[in-house]
Amino acid sequence: MAARLDFSTLNLMDALDLAILIEAEARERYKFFSEQIGRRYPVDAAAIFDLMARNEEKHGRQLGDRRQKLFGDKPLRVSSSAIFDVEAPEFGAPRWNMSPLKALQLSLASEEKAYWFYDEAMKHVTDPTVRKLFAELRDEETEHVRMVKEAIEALPPGSDVDLEDVDD
Repeated sequence: MAARLDFSTLNLMDALDLAILIEAEARERYKFFSEQIGRRYPVDAAAIFDLMARNEEKHGRQLGDRRQKLFGDKPLRVSSSAIFDVEAPEFGAPRWNMSPLKALQLSLASEEKAYWFYDEAMKHVTDPTVRKLFAELRDEETEHVRMVKEAIEALPPGSDVDLEDVDD
């Protein structure tokens, strides 16, 4: 993960590219989970993973627009191999019968993991513009954590029950 990167050598373009790759990885993982689990109810684990995938896509698009404005079509210098599992949930984490609460808790852990990544990376970044970007991204992850916590609080009764635990 982060050990493969020398954060002190990142310029602003590299930092944006890294953030875009992180968002793309998380989006793809959430999409995979949603497809793997399948939709059964309007608000089930797959619906939550779909929502999280859309959020990651939106954030990635915003970062991509910013990169395009600043750097045009310059090629990437950072590799996606350097960001494995920064924000994306663990591959084995979801189950087909996962409750909405557990899906949101998995999402919460992922958002918190992204917060800690940016917070830790800032300790090693020397470029002030990259530090500012990472601080902004860390703060956005704080907002994502808040949103997921609010969604958890708003769940209706019974949202903590896995599908296998429901009596027919």
